[in-house]
Amino acid sequence: MEDWSILLPDLWQATQDTFLMVGVSTLFTVLVGLPLGVLLVTTDRDGLLDIPWLNQILGVIVNIGRSLPFIILLVAITPFTRLVTGTTIGTAAAIVPQTVATIPFFGRVAETSLREVDRGAVEAAKAMGCTHWQIIAKVLLPESLSSLVLGITITIISLLGYSAIAGAVGAGGLGDLAIRYGYQRFETGVMIITVVLLVVLVQGIQVLGNLLARRIAKR
Repeated sequence: MEDWSILLPDLWQATQDTFLMVGVSTLFTVLVGLPLGVLLVTTDRDGLLDIPWLNQILGVIVNIGRSLPFIILLVAITPFTRLVTGTTIGTAAAIVPQTVATIPFFGRVAETSLREVDRGAVEAAKAMGCTHWQIIAKVLLPESLSSLVLGITITIISLLGYSAIAGAVGAGGLGDLAIRYGYQRFETGVMIITVVLLVVLVQGIQVLGNLLARRIAKR
């Protein structure tokens, strides 16, 4: 039987590590993935910039990034992870592959959200003499904000899954705790509690994302 008085500090630390990995990865993913989505939309044919060759290059890069399973990407970019963080294990090291894995994913999500914006609003902004940057900042992004929030919600949930996988290679977090105690030491109770925590986190994030997106859509 598990000694919960001993396990609780580890459980709390693992939860904090998971929040850290997911939070920082989400921040960098949005900072890079959103501009990527904007470029995918604006450089397409009949887009604001209309640079088909750049759009095709970006599309290929995004598709390659999305085609790699996370566990393979985790190992493949080990040299880059070491270059950025100075190590390949631990919470900080896990943030790098998680971010690299989700940027192409969120880039496509953002692209889809931006393409849902009514073309009439864009054409009206052009007729008023708005610059490309003004159209992006005052038409495309505000009009797609509700959809983008839902996309960020999906991305965060995906990152939770990635953080659990990263635990298999010593990244820390709830996945690492589940493997070390629940799998390697056959302590089923620990495995169950980590699974329950992950389920609760996913449900909570999805509910909050839905509420926020609904509130934005009503404005």
